[in-house]
Amino acid sequence: MTPPVDLLASGWTTAGPAVPFGATLVSPIDIEQRIRLAAAAGFSGFGLAHADLLAIKQTIGYSALRLMLADHGLVHIEVETLGDWFARDERRAHADQVRRDLLEAAEALSARHIKAEGDQVHTDWPLERMVDDFRLLAAQADGVGARIAFEPMPFGNVRTPDEALRLVQLADHPALGICLDLWHVERSAVDIGDLARLPASAIAAVELNDGSAEAVGTMLEDTLHRRRLCGDGAFDTTGFIRAIRATGWDGPWGVEILSDEHRARDVTESIPAVYETTMAAFARA
Repeated sequence: MTPPVDLLASGWTTAGPAVPFGATLVSPIDIEQRIRLAAAAGFSGFGLAHADLLAIKQTIGYSALRLMLADHGLVHIEVETLGDWFARDERRAHADQVRRDLLEAAEALSARHIKAEGDQVHTDWPLERMVDDFRLLAAQADGVGARIAFEPMPFGNVRTPDEALRLVQLADHPALGICLDLWHVERSAVDIGDLARLPASAIAAVELNDGSAEAVGTMLEDTLHRRRLCGDGAFDTTGFIRAIRATGWDGPWGVEILSDEHRARDVTESIPAVYETTMAAFARA
């Protein structure tokens, strides 16, 4: 019997014209509308990025947000993203503040996981040097009832699921896991079928999307501006779903759509479209 599908709308999926690293980091869409539209579309999970979390904390507060999410049946909560948690340079002070912010939000919202990433500015930290910091980060997340979902990226210093798995295994903490994003898997030229051998216990989050056969522009430009709805691109969405299911994964499936086209649509149209096209991908799998 096919397990039920719980979909989690990532923070950027519902954020309207907000862009990572852009001039508009905080979504101009009212948070209640984002939540209401996601729930009405069929999502049972919801994600929020750091800038949005801070804006919400300073306005309605986390207690009101938690009640709003619960009232709409959004039970799988994700907060993101922590970078530079391993840094030994000037980036660390900012990263430590973001860490405190995300841990606070995760605890207040009973988040299931906090997304984290590796080095994106081409500093090739030795993996072994990152392990102690990763273990500490895991203990802190565990202390607020969450896991760390580490996302390997083809333009980072931890590029593939296997490299991320090694980091998770070396740090050896149950609160650590991998975030498997289909865009990053495809752009890393990983054999999707090989994902089926990953231990389910090492997976903390999964994300679906689609894209062109080849990256358009730089990898960063492609991932931020040209992701597509499931079924609208060349990615092996079906194979990815089947491989992840074969691991025994029984958590929610995140959907992260980042594109100029998606951001240009009214959220009353874009959010339901994400849900419908993703569920169609599961029907094909």
